[in-house]
Amino acid sequence: MITITKTFTTQAVQTQPNETQYYDVQAASFLQEVIESLQDGILILTKTGELIHANTSARHILAQLNKNDSYSSVVPTAIWNLCKSLLENKNSFPEESIVLSNEIALDKATVFRVRVRWLNVDQLHHSCFLITIENRYESLKNIALTEIKKYDLTPREAEIWCLYRAKFSYKEIANQLYITINTVKKHMKNIHAKRHSSDQ
Repeated sequence: MITITKTFTTQAVQTQPNETQYYDVQAASFLQEVIESLQDGILILTKTGELIHANTSARHILAQLNKNDSYSSVVPTAIWNLCKSLLENKNSFPEESIVLSNEIALDKATVFRVRVRWLNVDQLHHSCFLITIENRYESLKNIALTEIKKYDLTPREAEIWCLYRAKFSYKEIANQLYITINTVKKHMKNIHAKRHSSDQ
C-alpha cells in the first residue's frame, strides 16, 4: 500500500508540471495577444527607466510624443516625471496602492491620458512601472461613432458630433468644417432633438 501511494504520488508529480507548463505557455500567448490588440498603449519600465515592454499602440504613441515617425524606445520626460513622482509617493506610503495620472496634449485633437502604477511581478524578481496611455480623442471618437449610429445622424451631423464630443467649441467646429456658427447651432439642435427622441 505504501508503494502504491508512492508510485501514484510520483506519477502525479511527473505529469502535473507538463500540463502546468502547457497551460502557462498557452496563457502567456493569449495574454500577449490581448495586450497587443488593446487600443491603449501599455508600457512596462524598470524603476531606472529601462523599457521592458511596449505594445503596438504604445510604440505608435511614443513615436508621436517623441515627434518621430519611427518607433522610439525613449520614454518622454512627462511620463518619466510621473514615474519618479510615483516612486517618491511609494516610498512615503509603502502599503498604499497608488495610481498617478496626467494628460499630455500635443494639440486640441491629440491628448493622451497617462496612468502610472506600481507592478510587483514575482517572475521578474523586481518591481516595475505599469503605464497605460489612452488617446483621449480616439476614445471620444469611438463613443461618438456609437452615438452616431444610435441617433441615426446624417454625415454632416456626424462630423459635427465627433468634434463636439472631442471638446471643440462651436466656433472651432465652424472653423474646422468651413461653416458658420449658426449652421453648427442648427445641426446641434437637430442632434439634440434626435438624442432626446431616441432616449425616450
